Amino acid sequence: MFNKVFIPIDLQHAEKLEKAISVGTQLAKSGNLPVVFAAVTSAAPGAVAHTPDEFRSKLNSFATQQAEQHGVITSGHAVFVHDPSVELESALLNAIRETKSDLVVMATHIPHLSDHVWPSNGGRIASHADVSVFLVR
Repeated sequence: MFNKVFIPIDLQHAEKLEKAISVGTQLAKSGNLPVVFAAVTSAAPGAVAHTPDEFRSKLNSFATQQAEQHGVITSGHAVFVHDPSVELESALLNAIRETKSDLVVMATHIPHLSDHVWPSNGGRIASHADVSVFLVR
């Protein structure tokens, strides 16, 4: 049915994504599918890493840890942009295509009034992706 599961993560808040990660890895395990954990950041030093190489290393370590925990094949896909807050959705959409993923499992929040004016990241990905998107609350 699907070939690859794509799970966007924020390494700084990975503990808040446990439900989406669990759903994504369960789907992957049931279909014997690989999982791509993707993270978007800037190349500038930040709270998670000081260099792009350090960020990639931490993302790959996270992916390896998830593989061991959930019994699935994983990889990390780091995306570097100038301003992640502005370029997040386009960077994720490009990463979905680059990784040839066909199922996105993404954490989302309970909609607020402001989401009717400014849709959530998950809502924008679901609206613009040409693959299936599963939003997990």
